[in-house]
Amino acid sequence: MSDSIGRLYRAVSAARDLDPAASRTARLFQRGPAKMAKKLAEEAIEVVIDALSGKPDAVVRESADLLYNLTVLWAQAGVKPEDVWREMERRERLLGIAEKLPKGPVPKSAPVPAVRRRIVALESRLRKRQP
Repeated sequence: MSDSIGRLYRAVSAARDLDPAASRTARLFQRGPAKMAKKLAEEAIEVVIDALSGKPDAVVRESADLLYNLTVLWAQAGVKPEDVWREMERRERLLGIAEKLPKGPVPKSAPVPAVRRRIVALESRLRKRQP
């Protein structure tokens, strides 16, 4: 998959300076980061709606749109896919592939079980706040 994202990123970057009348990607770059962020958010919402509606085929289509718009925003921000892959590898070393880092600071020397305990505590607090 990272090869596909890499190819998409290169294509998006190449389309940046095309004629906005002929290229949707060039049009997004012309309209700026706020428009890019709005499109990304719209696609994310569509993925959620389709997932909650039990429409796996639509989730696949909207996820592809979401990845496209994320890649456009990355290019605008100067973020390369390999930057994201490095961060994912770093997180995997800390927590395992299926975990998200907690929002608060976690010492780099923290052992994995300690980090996981912190995640459980944070999730527990979040559940208590939800109605």
